[in-house]
Amino acid sequence: MTQEKFRVIGLIARSESEQALYSMRQLIHFLHGRDCTVILEKGIADSLPEMGLQAASAAQMGDSCDLVIVIGGDGSLLGAARALARYDIPVLGINRGHLGFLTDILPSEIESRVGQVLDGDYTTERRFLLDMEVRRGKTVMGQGSALNDVVLLSGDSVHMIDFELNIDGHFVYAQRSDGLIVSTPTGSTAYALSGGGPIMHPRLNAMVMVPLNPHTLTSRPLVVDGDSEIKIKITTEKVNPLVSCDGTAGVRLQVDDVIAIRKKPHRLQLIHPPGHDFYQACRSKLGWSTRPGDGH
Repeated sequence: MTQEKFRVIGLIARSESEQALYSMRQLIHFLHGRDCTVILEKGIADSLPEMGLQAASAAQMGDSCDLVIVIGGDGSLLGAARALARYDIPVLGINRGHLGFLTDILPSEIESRVGQVLDGDYTTERRFLLDMEVRRGKTVMGQGSALNDVVLLSGDSVHMIDFELNIDGHFVYAQRSDGLIVSTPTGSTAYALSGGGPIMHPRLNAMVMVPLNPHTLTSRPLVVDGDSEIKIKITTEKVNPLVSCDGTAGVRLQVDDVIAIRKKPHRLQLIHPPGHDFYQACRSKLGWSTRPGDGH
């Protein structure tokens, strides 16, 4: 089957990163050489006035672009994913960050790898996101979405949090801990991994809950169906915890608040140049050993 070829391309990057700006200029010249129309995200357009390109918000890109390319780390792609998932627009990542599980093109490979994608040589993954809502009685106090994780933390307090966990209407446990990570498979290689959670393949329809420093040795990460509805009720009175989506500014909580988490109806369409392999990414990013005979 012939894959879609991209002609109108949106570019997103962190404007304060000189490395990202350097790669952005290189990419713009390359795309113009391929007769592509280039649209810059408003924040980065202000840093590249000499390019004279059209500027647009992420939402406008979702309506008008065939492809969005994100230059930066996984954090930059997380923000783009939250904004663009509802438009079902393909997103491609160029790594100017650290680990780069989501942004898998190296800066030195921009022209060759982006060229392959423009020629229709790429693979597509669909990654689900989470919707989060905080309810105080019948009032919605805050909302958010996350590609990686929704995290409950004690905030600026040194005290533990008391909360109750319910899944699909079933009481699971009452816990005292420093917090709880609710992660997608995409987020299983992020904060959840450092908290002792399992690595989940991106194609899994599952979520994992990882307790943070629980007050009992028997509390372990719990993997559940990805279509589950998770509710967390705050029962502590001494602490005003914080709930955050993908590490963004969160919602401050109080006793009896309920955090409701479920799968978002829209998925991120993440594309990769040929040769992308999840297990190879794990070996490279996590320092797993190579096979015998592959070198030292």
